[in-house]
Amino acid sequence: MPASIPEESIFSQLEAYGHKKIVYCSDPETGLRAIIAIHDTTLGPALGGTRMWAYKTEKDALQDVLRLSKAMTYKSSIAGLNLGGGKAVIIGDSRKDKSEALLRKFGRFIKNLNGEFITAEDVGTNPRDMEYIRMETQHVTGVPETIGGSGDPSPITALGVFMGIKACVKEYYGNDSLTGKSIIVQGTGHVGEKLIKLLRDENAKVYASDINEDAVGQIAKKYGAQAISNNNIFDIDADIYAPCALGATINIETIKKLKCNIIAGSANNQLEDETVHGRMLLDKGVLFAPDYVINAGGIINCYSELMGFSKKRTMQLTENIYEATRNVLKLSKAENISTTEAANKIAEKRIADIKKVKSTY
Repeated sequence: MPASIPEESIFSQLEAYGHKKIVYCSDPETGLRAIIAIHDTTLGPALGGTRMWAYKTEKDALQDVLRLSKAMTYKSSIAGLNLGGGKAVIIGDSRKDKSEALLRKFGRFIKNLNGEFITAEDVGTNPRDMEYIRMETQHVTGVPETIGGSGDPSPITALGVFMGIKACVKEYYGNDSLTGKSIIVQGTGHVGEKLIKLLRDENAKVYASDINEDAVGQIAKKYGAQAISNNNIFDIDADIYAPCALGATINIETIKKLKCNIIAGSANNQLEDETVHGRMLLDKGVLFAPDYVINAGGIINCYSELMGFSKKRTMQLTENIYEATRNVLKLSKAENISTTEAANKIAEKRIADIKKVKSTY
């Protein structure tokens, strides 16, 4: 996937990423400024979260939604779900610009897409926001459990990342026991905290880091982890690095400092440049679990809500991330390609195969 968008027309950018459709949503009365990107609908309707963020420029917002929506296509494909890839971004500060009217107006734009795009929560949005959107359209998931939804997806996302970590440990060490393994978890938000609990339950040694030092101190104490500064992450000699906050923490400078054997976390777009840094990790002998493979628990949770699956079935689908990760690692090793390239090949093959047996959704 391209690392950045050059100065060119919107249509050229669509072609570069392989997108099907971009929808611009503007409503001065509510202050809504949003972009919905639909990447591919071969496998089914495009599903992706709605992110609310105070982007510096509209170009930044467009780049983010194009990149994220393409990743959703690949995430659904490799997870074996009958969903396409999409994403939405609302430009604004979620702490002060969000309102019921804005969210409901956004829901109207989704409704007008007639089921081609289904949304869910993301950075800057929550189940209550999805409830407002649901007042205007049925094409939304992740609504509160009290009104029939699946609620907070973070426990399922954390479980998927946990299974991905175990798959990497199995590949590198020969067995998937986490007892005694040292793991740096960067980011102790909803997913990061739940991942720390799962890791500590298996007697792993956990180093916890977050920009909110007060919060990370409390979480470390709660689970028996060790709080560390964000500035010291790459100075620690640990078995596994689990980035669970913002992306692009793996770059030329940090790869030079890395002392771990495995990178596996929930953050999106962990590699600053997929091609360059994916290869650098392969050459260095560091196993990288592609983020869209192991953080698919969230979309599995949404898919289960759409399909009416039980919680048991949702857990089974999420536990399958273990085998999905193993398949990626095996292909990477067999063809001497980065794990990102291997994951992309597997995802693209499924899309190509299904395209042969049915028309676009």
